[in-house]
Amino acid sequence: MIKERKSTFKYALGRIAEMLLILLLLSIIVFTLSRLCPGDPLRSWYGDSVDRMSAAQKTAARESLGLEKPLPVQYGIWLKALAHGDLGLSYKYKRPVSAVIEGVLGNTIVLGLIAYILTFALAFRLGRTSAEREGTKLDRFICKAGVISGNIPVFFLSLICILIFAVNLQILPSGGAYSYGAKGNLLDRAWHLVLPVFVIVMGHLWYYSYMVRNLLLEEMCKDYVLLLKAEGMPRTRIIKKYCTKNILPPMITIMAIAVPHLLGGTYVVEMVFGYPGLGRLSFESALYKDYNMLMATTLLTGSVVVISNYLAQIIGEKIDPRMRHEEGSYE
Repeated sequence: MIKERKSTFKYALGRIAEMLLILLLLSIIVFTLSRLCPGDPLRSWYGDSVDRMSAAQKTAARESLGLEKPLPVQYGIWLKALAHGDLGLSYKYKRPVSAVIEGVLGNTIVLGLIAYILTFALAFRLGRTSAEREGTKLDRFICKAGVISGNIPVFFLSLICILIFAVNLQILPSGGAYSYGAKGNLLDRAWHLVLPVFVIVMGHLWYYSYMVRNLLLEEMCKDYVLLLKAEGMPRTRIIKKYCTKNILPPMITIMAIAVPHLLGGTYVVEMVFGYPGLGRLSFESALYKDYNMLMATTLLTGSVVVISNYLAQIIGEKIDPRMRHEEGSYE
């Protein structure tokens, strides 16, 4: 028992160290690339008035923001501040980065989480129905839709939906998180979520339904399924009672891999619909060279992706011990 606990503790420490290392490397890459890209961060802080500043004033402004120091020194200062929980000041908003993110983080969580849950809840149902009715028109439709939808850009689907539902039919709002003066109105907020959620779900649903269907059909070829068929058990019951449970480990991995996929779709949808969230904030920070904001949004996004992948692996190993690697296993 003691040996098992030590092994588990060692395994957890190893995972945490890996995650921190990945995030550290991510921060170094983003920090370096953002400063090497063309653009002037002073424009984010001073706006158009930077054009009227003299060379000496620009130099003084850069020094006040710490932009004249060598890149390694700048990174060291930023990393030290991060270790103390300080994300810095936003050049564009003139406010602490943490305060700006706090104001929009909830919007992205609500939008992304609703879309994520709906996508996989419907994907499991459609995929199972397709596997149960293999070879039918419904099955062929889901297969074709899965292939086609995987190649349609989310921004294009967003524009089509805005054109149909907001411009032509005028039954749904074209953007934003709420109507003017209705920030606290939950029904109004929910109404503004309909189109963005619909776009994200439709952009990913058929692809993952197709994957669920393929996993179930692959499971149907196993020996135990042939035995159950020989005993006279119906196909639908075999899939529902046995196959669906047995595909959970690979599906959990797929769901983890889907996090950056769906998160990227959420960010794009936020930009197209003008929805105030992390996606829009990330785009603006890159556009206006708001370095501190860009680092914060990148690390936050990277943390979600890395943590979800590790959680998926751990949960998958718990469900199916065969997934455990000998090295680093805590058995």
